[in-house]
Amino acid sequence: MVPLLRTGGLAPPAGRAGPRMSAGQRRLTELSREQSLRLLGSVSLGRVVFTQHAMPAIRLVNHILEGGDIMIRGHSGAAVVSAADGETGSVVAYEADAVSPCDHFGWSVVVTGIATLVRDVAEVARYQRALNPWVTGEMDQVIRIRPEIVTGFRLSGGARG
Repeated sequence: MVPLLRTGGLAPPAGRAGPRMSAGQRRLTELSREQSLRLLGSVSLGRVVFTQHAMPAIRLVNHILEGGDIMIRGHSGAAVVSAADGETGSVVAYEADAVSPCDHFGWSVVVTGIATLVRDVAEVARYQRALNPWVTGEMDQVIRIRPEIVTGFRLSGGARG
C-alpha cells in the first residue's frame, strides 16, 4: 500500500521522490481553449470516458487532433464504438495530460463533447492511414469527438500571483 502524504496526495514511488514543495510554491493556471487544444494535440495518448451499462467506463486510446476534433479508432464490438454508434452520438469526456513523475508539474486537459462514428468510407480510410493504433488487432472504426467544453490546467512552480 502506498502511504499518504499530509497533503492528501500519494507518495511518489520509492526511488523517484522529487523535491517536496508546499502549496505556496505551486501555481495552478487555467488554460484557454486554444492553449488546451494545442497541448492535447502535442500528445498521442489519452482516456475516453463514456457510459457502459449506465456506468462510467474509461479506455486508454491514442488520438490525433484534426480541425479541432479528436479522432480515435476502435474495433467493431468495442464498448466505446457502441457508445458512439447511435444516430445522434453520445456524450463523452476525453482527458490527456503530461505530468512529471518527479516534481508533478505539467498539464491536464479535459474535453466534453459528442462522439459519433465516422461513416464516410473515404474519410475512414484516410484516418486509418493517419492514426496508427497502439495495440494490435483490427481497428476498423473511427470515432470523432466534437469538443463542446474544453478545460485545461497547468501546474507549475513559482510564487502565486
